[in-house]
Amino acid sequence: MSLSYRALALLLSYPTEATRALLPDAAAVLVADARIPPAIRRALGKLAEDIATADIYETQERYVWLFDRTRSLSLNLYEHVHGESRDRGQAMVALLELYRSKGLELSANELPDHLPVFLEFLSTLPDEEAASLLGEGAHVLHAIGERLHKRQSPYRAVFGALTALAADSGDAEALASLMAEPDDNPDDLEAMDRLWAETAVTFGPSDVGCPKADALVKAMNANPRPAPTRAGAAA
Repeated sequence: MSLSYRALALLLSYPTEATRALLPDAAAVLVADARIPPAIRRALGKLAEDIATADIYETQERYVWLFDRTRSLSLNLYEHVHGESRDRGQAMVALLELYRSKGLELSANELPDHLPVFLEFLSTLPDEEAASLLGEGAHVLHAIGERLHKRQSPYRAVFGALTALAADSGDAEALASLMAEPDDNPDDLEAMDRLWAETAVTFGPSDVGCPKADALVKAMNANPRPAPTRAGAAA
């Protein structure tokens, strides 16, 4: 089992005073992990320090703008594979069952494909098994990392570490397909308006035969990604 997955999950969590207090210990774990290249370890230490010491409202705003408002940077992994479709719902039910088989129970409002949740799960597994599972989504991690690199975001270090820890470098064809998709920009309000005007998707099936999975599907339908707001717009 590796504490590095838990430390990376913490870096990718919404910043609060409680999570910021844990970041020095998380940074110490990551800096000591020889599986991660030295340059990335240094960048992770700087990111942890930045999140822990910068103005909390600014760090929260940056986090929301990157990971909640920008679909191409979504931390919900299956969004990149299945979009917001019924296929994503079915894939998440399968992932939820994997968690259950390993003794992990999620609360009803936690989505199993949310990357921090997935990393917490990996932290409970033997290193080889965790690296193998992480490698299955390496192409998604590479794509998000590349997009963060283009934005010069310090969060790109987290994805550099994840790709270093993964047992597989990822499917090159799947990565090329992901990188060919539009990289949406929340600052382009007209483009975002067009995206959010798309027909809402209802996830399913609802009769999945498992109370936990049924709650998951309901959570997906009840908690869609928030649409971006215009600066100065009325609340």
